[in-house]
Amino acid sequence: MLAGVNLLIAVGAIIMILGFLGCCGAVKENRCMLMLFFIALLLILILQVTGGVLGAVYKSQVETALNLTLSASVDALQSTTGEYKEYQEEFQKFQRMNQCCGLLNGAKDWGENFNKLSSNMCECELENPSSDICIRYDNNRYIYKK
Repeated sequence: MLAGVNLLIAVGAIIMILGFLGCCGAVKENRCMLMLFFIALLLILILQVTGGVLGAVYKSQVETALNLTLSASVDALQSTTGEYKEYQEEFQKFQRMNQCCGLLNGAKDWGENFNKLSSNMCECELENPSSDICIRYDNNRYIYKK
């Protein structure tokens, strides 16, 4: 996850430098700076098109990798060893914030942890649970439908 954040920071820094280069080239009417700006933007466009084509060609491999990642995340939610306790707590916060429950199969993704970890896990925090947002689970409480 940190690699993705670092990549976004690096790309943002490069684009900021390119914008500055283009701005300075335009103000000073410097052909060299403007040509470097144009070439850099053209390279970025080519990289984006290449990424899109590769994403389309290798769609099945990307879906497989995504499914493996989701399965590993569901396994982490179901873990009772305490190894993934911090992940489980953060995921509970995420669920409350987004009014949802689970990753793939709703409350079933939590396995035995659904009743062990927190009594209000996935529970609708609304005074009047509506059928649009909440469903009745095990006839004893309302949980988020999404």
